Amino acid sequence: MKRKSRANALEQTALIMGLGTLIGVAAAILMMGMTDARADDSAVFGTWETKDGKSHVKIENCEDGICGKIVWLKEPTTEDGQPKLDRLNKDDKLKTRPLLGLTMLNGFVPGDDNNHFDDGTIYNPSDGNSYSSEMALLEDGNLKVEGCVLFICKEQIWTRVP
Repeated sequence: MKRKSRANALEQTALIMGLGTLIGVAAAILMMGMTDARADDSAVFGTWETKDGKSHVKIENCEDGICGKIVWLKEPTTEDGQPKLDRLNKDDKLKTRPLLGLTMLNGFVPGDDNNHFDDGTIYNPSDGNSYSSEMALLEDGNLKVEGCVLFICKEQIWTRVP
């Protein structure tokens, strides 16, 4: 009788260990899948030169999704040597903030594939307005950035800064 109960105990232990191993492997596969998705999202991360080379925007992960900050300006100061400010902002409290360091892309999330980023907003310091926005990595390695009001959209092609 002791042999049977001991054999049963060994079988149960093997079953539990096998189940634990199975759960561990499943968890590892899920984690690898999540890591791969994050790595694909990061293809848009980095510094991008905007249209006409007027500024560089660093795109990275932020609290509310993918965002982008102005990290370089071709002309960072006014004629009197002062930093350029967000003087056209509709909010009077924000008109004194410097353009350098300004977050101009906010809230983007990965789209249906690894090359599209949706549901974001883009702030245009040239007119002080924010627009709904999407981004797409193009086959040539450039980034298409689109800003829309209702159904009227404008797009720019940005190039990656080495």
